[in-house]
Amino acid sequence: MNAAEAALSGALASPGVVGVRLVDAVTGLPYAAVGDASAVGQGEELAETVSLIADRLNQAGAVGELESVVVTSTRSHHITQVVPRGQDPLLLCASADRDRTNLALAMRHMADQAKAVLT
Repeated sequence: MNAAEAALSGALASPGVVGVRLVDAVTGLPYAAVGDASAVGQGEELAETVSLIADRLNQAGAVGELESVVVTSTRSHHITQVVPRGQDPLLLCASADRDRTNLALAMRHMADQAKAVLT
């Protein structure tokens, strides 16, 4: 098992997480998925959403690079963690059942797994 697969499996082990996907942030090309990847969304949509949010934050004067995005619906949390990789970052995206997830813990766990993707 390579580092990316181990990181995805580790993210899926977080309580309430039902699916995880690793996506190229520029092209939206999915590299790997575990669990219910359909709950996470398509790679192109994820990359476009993160790019749009980062652009709007920059226009609003936010300093620094985007680190993570959380979208919450009535049933789930969608957590996207940016994995810096030179000029071509990756996105570690997860879907978590809102009723079974501690959002703060899940975000912390995703950040840890994002660091492990490239090691």
